[in-house]
Amino acid sequence: MSTAIYSHPDCLRHDMGDWHPEAPARLQAIDDQLILARLDGLIEQRSAPLADIKDVLRNHTPGAVALVRDNVPAEGDHYPLDGDTILCHHSYQAALRAAGAAVAATDAVIAGEVDNAFCSVRPPGHHATPTEPMGFCLFNNVAIAARHALEVHGLERVAIVDFDVHHGNGTADSFRNDPRVLMVSLFQHPFYPYCDPEPITATSVNIPVPALSDGDTVRQLVQEHWLPALHRFQPQMIFVSAGFDGHREDDMGGIGLVESDYAWITHQVMAIAKQYARGRIVSCLEGGYALSALGRSVVAHLKALAELD
Repeated sequence: MSTAIYSHPDCLRHDMGDWHPEAPARLQAIDDQLILARLDGLIEQRSAPLADIKDVLRNHTPGAVALVRDNVPAEGDHYPLDGDTILCHHSYQAALRAAGAAVAATDAVIAGEVDNAFCSVRPPGHHATPTEPMGFCLFNNVAIAARHALEVHGLERVAIVDFDVHHGNGTADSFRNDPRVLMVSLFQHPFYPYCDPEPITATSVNIPVPALSDGDTVRQLVQEHWLPALHRFQPQMIFVSAGFDGHREDDMGGIGLVESDYAWITHQVMAIAKQYARGRIVSCLEGGYALSALGRSVVAHLKALAELD
């Protein structure tokens, strides 16, 4: 498989404060592990463009965009949108790069330039609802990319797979009752963002799991719930909200996954994509705050995507 990584230095310039776990060092840790694993020369590196504002507005209201754009503070200052979602002078530019990476990756995968792609970007996106940023997230990168695939490229069915330790409430809100989009996820519950578990429907298979669940539990739930739903839906493309904060070394959450679990999940998603979607996958970084575990987990995810494992 040919795999591309989309990123940009602007994503390092979004800084919510020295105390904040969603820090520029996350992307640096990923880069370091790619070098250690000798993947940096095997996977194509692509520069993320800025998203066109019309791409963002397919999923977000003008008011949601204005909350970010119009509150960017002066250099050296910060502006809190909420207690843990904070703007610096470079945040709007970084958010456009993150969304732009997802859109550009979607274009490249659909055009057949690469089989799949991973967007090593920040800020993350899956908590951002159509109307407001929240939970470290400014714009919903995966939702923007999925809408681009549907509304620009004319796909009829896309799936979103979310394995972050937190529920992707913004993504769920973006596509609630949309028959073109199947969302499958696993998330620790009860936990931020403290949403009530959603009912399982034809287009929503979001499974709450208790703290201290391990990889065997997660694999069983994937086999029992995700895979049958994905086979029934037969997506023409798959988007992944790739959050690695369910790793057992990450104290942001309480799930006990390890690198081999992320590789296994990725292989299951790839099998579905090969069967129904010509192998087309775009994966976007979400959570993951234990730096070594994050980097190692991304390497496992990328090795699986590129079939190098």
